[in-house]
Amino acid sequence: MPSKQKNLLSPKKLLLTKWTAVHPSDKRKHFLVSKVILPDLPQQAIEYVELEAVFDKQIQRILWRDLSNSAVWLQGWV
Repeated sequence: MPSKQKNLLSPKKLLLTKWTAVHPSDKRKHFLVSKVILPDLPQQAIEYVELEAVFDKQIQRILWRDLSNSAVWLQGWV
């Protein structure tokens, strides 16, 4: 039986993925990755994504690797 490993995130596949904040603030619980921020130089790694709150469309920029912290973010809309 295959082991259940945590899904590995790839910054190139994050666009339009859904996320739930573990500790919502100002009724902002559900988010959508609205933009993957490309680096200035193509050989540099992707570092940031923009999350758009579903509740009020507010946008915040975070390090894409922060999404793998399950104490802060859950994948999907829970």
